[in-house]
Amino acid sequence: MPLLSLLVIGVMIFTLVDIIRRDDFQVKHLPKTMWVIIAILLPLIGSLLWFTLGRVYPEDGPRVPRPSRGAAAPAPAPAPTYPRDARSTEQQLADLEREIEEDRLRDELRRRRRENPSS
Repeated sequence: MPLLSLLVIGVMIFTLVDIIRRDDFQVKHLPKTMWVIIAILLPLIGSLLWFTLGRVYPEDGPRVPRPSRGAAAPAPAPAPTYPRDARSTEQQLADLEREIEEDRLRDELRRRRRENPSS
């Protein structure tokens, strides 16, 4: 009988440590303090309830990692880099004007071909 009592106390301590170490988002159905009270008042049944109903397991859904209280926050991700155009603004404007002129000339050529289809 003393062995059974030690086993129940050991399971209860393991359960209490597991409840306390879990973050709030990893606890289901009840607040952590209620789970601690249940685990203390009903050591064996409370432990079984905790491990079957109260705890979030990885297959229950994605776990959102949170930094621990003593750890430094992770460095923010660097801002995305976009390809930069090495041309100056004047060169870009000149290229744009050239493209506009080419489009205008193509439209003019198409218009003339429609007007005079024999040539």
